[in-house]
Amino acid sequence: MTRLFFDARYIRTDFHDGISRYSAELAAAVSALAPARGVEVAFLVFDDRQRAFLPADAATLTIGAPTAVGEPLRARELNRHRPDVVFSPMQTIGTFGRRYRQILTLHDTIYYRHRTPPRDLPWFVRLGWRLFHLSYLPQRLTLNAADVVATVSDTSAAEFARVRLTKRPVVVIPNAPQRLAELLPADAMVVPGAQNLVYMGSFMPYKNVETLLRAMRDLPGRTLHLLSRISPSRRAELEALLAEAPLPEGASVVFHGGVTDPEYAALLADRAVLVTASLDEGYGLPVAEALALGAPAVVTDMPIFREVAGGGALYAAGTDAAAFAAAVRSLDDPDRLAGVVAAGREHIARFDWSRSAGILLDAVESLARRS
Repeated sequence: MTRLFFDARYIRTDFHDGISRYSAELAAAVSALAPARGVEVAFLVFDDRQRAFLPADAATLTIGAPTAVGEPLRARELNRHRPDVVFSPMQTIGTFGRRYRQILTLHDTIYYRHRTPPRDLPWFVRLGWRLFHLSYLPQRLTLNAADVVATVSDTSAAEFARVRLTKRPVVVIPNAPQRLAELLPADAMVVPGAQNLVYMGSFMPYKNVETLLRAMRDLPGRTLHLLSRISPSRRAELEALLAEAPLPEGASVVFHGGVTDPEYAALLADRAVLVTASLDEGYGLPVAEALALGAPAVVTDMPIFREVAGGGALYAAGTDAAAFAAAVRSLDDPDRLAGVVAAGREHIARFDWSRSAGILLDAVESLARRS
């Protein structure tokens, strides 16, 4: 029996971010498949509340927080419990002195281009984050301390190879969409259309929400829904842009200031198209979620969106507001809309947590045989 430790310490107990949802969904799928594969799984947690986001019968081991000062020496603690393989959905778990096989995960390289760290991290972690991303050398040293490096997309794997980020084998354990349809009322239906434009994401400058606002000047009778929380200063900037030119009749922009997952699902189900004019992206999970629900997308033409959306999206240059507006209007054609939605459903079906868990367990078994 192979002993796998799965690092579940990145699961949030308030609301999921991307890493948290990836951890929780992959953990559940791994737990379901592991017994038949001869793998015994224990999940690493630092907060008892994280257990609620793991399978009910999951074995857990409580260790320190991933942001603790002692994290670089975490392997010494884990050695005492004799795992065969440790998998982390991040790359920051300490590996010095380990006596087991290690899989580290780097989701993408976006923070080398946009170095602002998450604001909820301690100040010393934010400082280290910025210093860490000043060059590729620290990342190379970190990843080369593992046996295998995991990532979430072929696009990221290709970028790792382009910048020679690691000498270790890279395995793609794909992200997969949240099942938004399960959050809708039992009698609810997804109504296709392009009446509502839905944006889910941050308002950082590279997300380029400005293009979406400018596109609204060519989209009479439609509403752009900006779902995420936004700072007062950033909202003021975007409202000033809106005030530069009047919107056409019936057009509007709604700042929701944050929504629940059921509210998100309901908005996407109501004659909606998912839109993003982001100029850079690590993955684009909202795009995948929209396609899985049966909503089309209009997105920036970039490799990661092509990988995630395939034929389920229409593509435009991120700075071309007129092209975005034209793509949205083209979905007023019922045949075109139906074709894009069908292509999206077919394409996104290949992104499945059970498949991703199988890929991880394949890597675990391969490493265990080498021990």
